[in-house]
Order: sequence, then C-alpha cells, then structure tokens
Amino acid sequence: MNLTRNSILSHDIDESRQGLAYEDEWLVVAEGKKFYIESYGCAMNFADSEIVASILRQENYVSTRIVEDADLILINTCSIREKAEETVRKRLKDFNKLKRARPGTLIGVLGCMAERLKDKFLEEEKLVDMVVGPDAYRDLPALIATAEDGGKGVNVFLSREETYADISPVRLDSNGVSAFISIMRGCDNMCSFCVVPYTRGRERSRDPFSIEAEAVALFERGYREVTLLGQNVDSYRWSNEENVNSPGIASVNFAQLLERIAKIHPKLRVRFSTSHPKDITDEVLYTIARYPNICDYIHLPIQSGNSRVLKLMNRTYDREWYQERVEAIRRIIPGCTISSDIITGFCTESEEEHQDTLSIIEWADFIMSYMFKYSERPGTLAARKYADDIPEDVKKRRLSEIIHVQRQVSHRHNLRDLGKICEVLIDGDSKKSKEEWKGRNSQNKVVIFSKSPEYKIGDYVNVRITDVTSATLLGEIVNTAS
Repeated sequence: MNLTRNSILSHDIDESRQGLAYEDEWLVVAEGKKFYIESYGCAMNFADSEIVASILRQENYVSTRIVEDADLILINTCSIREKAEETVRKRLKDFNKLKRARPGTLIGVLGCMAERLKDKFLEEEKLVDMVVGPDAYRDLPALIATAEDGGKGVNVFLSREETYADISPVRLDSNGVSAFISIMRGCDNMCSFCVVPYTRGRERSRDPFSIEAEAVALFERGYREVTLLGQNVDSYRWSNEENVNSPGIASVNFAQLLERIAKIHPKLRVRFSTSHPKDITDEVLYTIARYPNICDYIHLPIQSGNSRVLKLMNRTYDREWYQERVEAIRRIIPGCTISSDIITGFCTESEEEHQDTLSIIEWADFIMSYMFKYSERPGTLAARKYADDIPEDVKKRRLSEIIHVQRQVSHRHNLRDLGKICEVLIDGDSKKSKEEWKGRNSQNKVVIFSKSPEYKIGDYVNVRITDVTSATLLGEIVNTAS
C-alpha cells in the first residue's frame, strides 16, 4: 500500500516473524502523511489491516515500510496467547523510542489487544495515543484528530452489525494472485480457552452480494485465488430481512455462498478458513466435491484428541464426532487434505489424554497443524473456572512430542505424492532461490519447481513431484495446466 512499497508486516499465528513487505495498487497519491502498520496473529487481522489501509487512503495517508519515517504507527494485535501480547508490548516500547526522537508521531493499537487492554495501554503504561477495537476502524480519522489535539483516541465498541461490506480493502499481497475476503465477523462459540468472542464480538454475516462483487473484481484484476475468512465460516448465514438486492433470495448459507463464488470463473480458486467440527455439513462437502475450483483442503481444528478435555474446552463435540466428520470428508471428497489446530497442556490434561491427541494426529493424517501449549487468557471461562495446573516443563515436553509426531505424519503424507502430477498456481519466487517458483496445489501443499520462461506468476501449471520434505513438495513442470 504505498507510493513505492508498503509498510505492512505480517506475523503468522505461530508468531514466526514473516517480515513481508507488500505492494499496493494505488500509486497516484503524491503527498500526504505517512503511516506504518504491523499485523500480528490470524488471517483475519491481516484482512483487517487491508480495511484500515483503505480508510487511511481516503484520508490521504501514504504508507511507508520505514517506521522511522512514519507520522502514524499502528500495530494490529493478537490476544490469543501471552507470548503474542509480550511481543506487541516490546514493539510498542520500540515505537515510543522513535516517538521521542520524532515528536508528533502518533502510535495506535488496533485489534484484539486494543479491545482487551485499553485502559492498561492508555493509563498504566502510557504506550499509545489511540486504542481502536476491530469494529471501530471507520472511526480512525476522528480518533487521529483527537490524538493530534492532545487527547486520547479511544473506540473499542463492539458492534452487532459492522461487517465493513462497503469498504474495498487495499490489497497488500504483492503477487497479485491471492487475496482474502472477509465473509463474517465475530464468534458465538464460547470455547473456554478463547478470547475471540470477547475481543471481536458476536457473529454477523456479510451480505453475499458484496462478497461476490469483491471476488469478481479481484478476478478481473488478475487475482486467481480467494480465501473466504471467518472465525467459523460454517456458521455463515445471511438473511434477506429487508428484501434487498435480490428479492427472490430469502437466505444464503455457507454452502450456497461457496457455490456462488465458485461459479464466478473456473480459473478462480476458492479456499476458506476456518471450519468448526460441530458445524461443517455434508452440504458444504458435496459443494466442494462438485466444483473443481473449490480447493480440496479443509482446516478443521480439533484442539484435543480427548473427549473429556474437549468438554472442558467447551468445544461442543467429542472425539467420535470429529472422527465422523473426517470420515465424511474422506468419503465425499476423496483426496481432500485436512489440517488442524492443537492445544496441549490444557487444564487437568493427563498423560493418557495427551496420548489421545498424539493418536488423533496419526489417525486423521493431518498434513500440518498449528500447535501450541496452553496459555491462560484473562477473562476466559477457563481462567475463571479451572486451574492452569500443568507445569510449564510438561507443557513444553508435550508440545515437542506433538510437533515430532506431526512432522512424521506430514512427511509420510508427502511421500505418497512422489511421482504424481498436480496442478499448481504459481504465486511467487521460492524463498531460497530466485531460479525457482513456488505455488500451492488444491490440497494446500507448497510446491517448489524450476522456473520456465514461458510461464509467469498467476499461471496454472502441471508439476510432477520428484522429491519431498515434511513441509514441501519438490517437482518439475511437465506442461501448462488446463
């Protein structure tokens, strides 16, 4: 998002520092104050940063990737784990050192930590000038003006209606191939370990017409893959209460939305995240099976492989329910891959229950997982009801064992792809070599292969897999994909 290069840095949920700089399509603003923004956490935060960039663009702000040049420094935060919050605090202290060297610079906290720790940031630590919750980004211009006048810009109001449906996000992905589309906001699942319902509010679904229009516009601009985002996409449901846009449509569920987006064009790949085991329906699975451009990949968090622990987590399903859903995926979409989220060391978890988690990784054949040790979050049901009684060294050991098993399962899964030919969407250069491309296949596996002059980023190519690691497929182009 910039005149030259964008300033937004993306930090994945595993908190590995990506340090990615992205290009923006708007190259016409010649003057204006500069802003810098860093994003931490999940894909929803990254998508929110694109909304923020669009709002600031309308106020003639220009982005910079050089934080020392910024008039406005924003950090889009995550509260999912204590380590994430510690990282954000460290960055805020770094930013305040820059502010002392450049008086007049404004610092703002956005997102989930803003919602949860507003008073602490403003009063106790005095680290920021603005605190803006995830439903208050439209108010940014007014909050900036308040801060410029010496006041504290604060809005952490959680809305029951806000979806930002009318805001066209400033696309921050420099490859121009893949983009996020937010289809809903908030979460009604009160998992006992999770702060999201408290920081992002209740579920509300965006209207399907604006989602479809956004996807069409992206395809027409050359994008070839969209990821539909929501805390729980399977609970997407829009009701046409005001009989707008299409009087013949009373409601749209997630399966119907998937179909609408898939029908835009067969060369537009469709992904989605995240699914909830209690809500993913056979209708969704049959829709995926019916459209080749809906990717054969589902991220289906299990969190624990033990039914008692799942009940403590308030996940509202047990091990057997999860296994039935995985079996349905295998039956309806042969070849579909599954990934997961796993928390180890949850309150009272025994060694036997830990073994249940190890076994479900093997049984479900996850291609990858986001794996964490339990981090108690203040204000959650678990923090109020249960003692965080698993010693830290035990949590670390169990996490290490989970990572080891997942790595083995991932490698075995990839070995089964040796010799196969898969369709890959080229999305950029390999991280290790400018002589190689990278892309993903329908199963969401990263594929690395040598460049060929007749192809370019955004092309589909057929690649024969010749070697694998636990994380990557390696191959060679055999011909252009259909």
